[in-house]
Amino acid sequence: MQADSDGYYYFLTYSGVSLPLKLTSPLDPNDLANRNTFFRARYDEAERLLLCEKMVYGEVELRHAYEYRAEGGLARALILMGEDETEVLFDENGKQTVA
Repeated sequence: MQADSDGYYYFLTYSGVSLPLKLTSPLDPNDLANRNTFFRARYDEAERLLLCEKMVYGEVELRHAYEYRAEGGLARALILMGEDETEVLFDENGKQTVA
């Protein structure tokens, strides 16, 4: 799997229902020209998902942005879907605290 020049990785879909999303079926950036829908993502140096965007006809339909604790656990997820914004916080055990 290789990032494009902007640092994005591309995927066909995701699996599971927990956060952060688990992106599956990697796509080569050269294969996007014929796709109407796909996910693009950015990762940090520790290969943790930082940003995930669902692209539909060139527009961002859904965006997840993640923040992690120093020890690596998920601390916060910001989810944007259209005009709606949801912040989800996680405790030190990885349990959701606010929805």
